[in-house]
Amino acid sequence: MRGYPLVQYISQCMGNSLDNTKGRQMPSHYCYRPANFVSWSSCIATQIPHAVGAAWAMKLQGHRNVAVAYMGDGATSEGDFHVAMNFAGVFKVPVVFFCQNNQWSISVNIKQQTASESIAVKAIAYGFQGQTVDGNDAIAVYSAMSEAVQHAREGKGPFLLEALTYRMGAHSSSDDPRMYRSDEEVEMWRRRDPVERLRKYLEDQDVWNEQDQQGLEKELNREILDAVAEAEKAPPPSRETLFEDVFSTVLPHLEEERSL
Repeated sequence: MRGYPLVQYISQCMGNSLDNTKGRQMPSHYCYRPANFVSWSSCIATQIPHAVGAAWAMKLQGHRNVAVAYMGDGATSEGDFHVAMNFAGVFKVPVVFFCQNNQWSISVNIKQQTASESIAVKAIAYGFQGQTVDGNDAIAVYSAMSEAVQHAREGKGPFLLEALTYRMGAHSSSDDPRMYRSDEEVEMWRRRDPVERLRKYLEDQDVWNEQDQQGLEKELNREILDAVAEAEKAPPPSRETLFEDVFSTVLPHLEEERSL
């Protein structure tokens, strides 16, 4: 969506020499400077204060940009979330907090995550607006997000948007969701699949059909396979990259090590 080349995207997952993080990040921790997409860590919620700091800097510099902090429902129980929310509210920085409430923070259900009636309502305590939206309705999310970004861009302060959705699969390869949730619950949410909902809506509007769907899938599958094939040809990052991006000027002892 933001122009991140697909080959680089796949290369980051592989950690090869085409990876712009040089194999140092975990898979799916992407970053792409031209699109202002900042990489994060696996420590829950640490990206939220980072987004607030970036938003504050943009406000001080007079920019009209808006920072967006994406998080899951589990992040709202972390101290970083509350520190960031408080700071953002006090200084009215142009930031949108986007919480993907997928009901399960690994095996902890949202009902054990918070006693609040919603996550969006938490914004009130910090002096700014919050809103809940159907996270499985692509058009509703787009509309709500557009309004939230415009709100922040106009200098009206932060905005907390909670998208109610669901994690269909396992949290990770070491997670077995069958241990903590029912098949009935999963099936209920399966019927709310956001991609199928959007497709049905477009078909009802006579702007999409089965032929369009098959053509798009064929085109995208070819694009992905070509990108994977190109990424697989790339070697690992060179050992010299170990000495890059740490100091502006390489220190003498590191220079000696690099020359070995």
